Amino acid sequence: MADPVAAPLQLLVFRVAIAFGIGALIGLEREQSESGGTFAGSRTFPLFALYGALVQAFFPMLLPIAVGTLVVPLTVAYLGKIWFEGDIGLTTVMAVLLTVILGALTTHSELGAILAVIVGGVVTVLLSAKGPIHDFVDRIDEAERRASIKFILVVLVVFPILPDRKLDVALGLNPRFIWLMVVFVTGLSFAAYILSRTIGTERGIALTGILGGFVSSTATTVSMAERTKVEGSLYQICAFSTIVASIVMFPRALIEVAVVNRSLLPHVAVPLSVMTVIGASIAAIIYWQATATLDEQTETQLTNPFQLRPALFFGAVFAVVLLVSESAHSLLGESGVYATAFVSGLADVDAITLTLSRLAADGTISNHVAATGIVIGAIANTIVKAGLAWVIGTRELGRVVTAGLGTVSAVGFLVVLFA
Repeated sequence: MADPVAAPLQLLVFRVAIAFGIGALIGLEREQSESGGTFAGSRTFPLFALYGALVQAFFPMLLPIAVGTLVVPLTVAYLGKIWFEGDIGLTTVMAVLLTVILGALTTHSELGAILAVIVGGVVTVLLSAKGPIHDFVDRIDEAERRASIKFILVVLVVFPILPDRKLDVALGLNPRFIWLMVVFVTGLSFAAYILSRTIGTERGIALTGILGGFVSSTATTVSMAERTKVEGSLYQICAFSTIVASIVMFPRALIEVAVVNRSLLPHVAVPLSVMTVIGASIAAIIYWQATATLDEQTETQLTNPFQLRPALFFGAVFAVVLLVSESAHSLLGESGVYATAFVSGLADVDAITLTLSRLAADGTISNHVAATGIVIGAIANTIVKAGLAWVIGTRELGRVVTAGLGTVSAVGFLVVLFA
C-alpha cells in the first residue's frame, strides 16, 4: 500500500530544491559580479529563497510578517555596506526581497513554481546585463528619452479608456483594437531598435539587414542606396543588406498573423516561408560574391519607433485600410481585396497584414483570400524597395536588388497562384 505522506513530501522537497536553485543562481551572479560585496552572495541568497519557501509551505498566513522581519537586518547590512564600501545601490537589496518572494512562489502552487523559475531566470539575466544596459542608456539622447516616455505614457493612459467595441461614430471600428495594433507593431520595431542600439551603431552587414528589416526595411534600403552613391564599389554589400532587410518583412508578417489570427497562419506560412528561403538563398549568393569587401561595415540610421506622431499615422493608415478592405470586398469581392492589398502594400505591409488577419478572424473573408492578399501586399512592398534602389542608389545596386527581389516576388506569386 502506498504511503499517503510520501508523495506530498517528495513534491515539497522538489519545490524547496527549486527554491534553493533559484537562490543559488541569483547568489552566484551577485558574487561573481561583486555587486553583493560583503552584503550577500552565493551562500546567503539560497538561504533567503529557502526562508520564503518554508514559510509559504507551513505558515502561509505569516509570509507578510516574515518578509517584514527582514527589514531590520537588511537595513543594518545595507548601512554597513554603505559605510565600508561606499556603495549606495539598491539592486542587491531588491534582489534579496525578490528572492524571498520567488522562494515562496515555488511552494505556493505548481503555477507559482513555474513562474518562479521563469522570473528567476529573467532576474539573473537582468542583473548580469548591468554593463550593456547602462551602455544602452548612455547611447540614448535626451530627445529619444522624451519621445519614448511620452509614447509610453500615452499608451498607458489612452489604451484603458478606449471603448472595446465597434462604434458607429468611428464607422464601425473598434478603437481599442486599432490602438492595440499600433502598440503591437511599434513594440515589435522597438525591440529590434533596442537590440541594434545595444550592439552598437557599427554592425556587420547581415545584422544590419536583419535588425533594419524589423525596425524599418524602407530606412535600411534608403541608407544602403545612399551608401552606394558615396562608394559605388560596395553595391554588392549594400544589395545584400537591402535584400535581407526586405525578406525579414515576411517573418515579421508571420508574427503579426500568429498574434491576430492563429488559424490563418498555416495558409500564409507556406508562401511567406518559401519567399524567405528563396530570398535568403539569393542573399547568400550575393554575400559570397562580395567576399573581397566583407570587412566593410555598414551603418543604418534608424530612428526610435517609440514616437507619437508616426504611431498615430500608422493607426490612421491601419483604420483606413481596414475600412477600405471591407468596402472593397463588399463591392468587388476578392478582386477588391487584392487591389487594396497591392495599393496598401506599396506604403506599409503591417497595415494590410493586420487588416486581412482581422477580417479572416471575423469571417468577413476566407483564409485563402486573406493569405493571398497578404502575399500581394508583401510583393508590392518589395517592388517599392527595388524602385528605391534604382532612384536613390546606383544602377548596379538597382540591377542586383531588382533581380533578387523580383525572383522572390515571382516565386511568391506562383506559390499563391497554384496553392
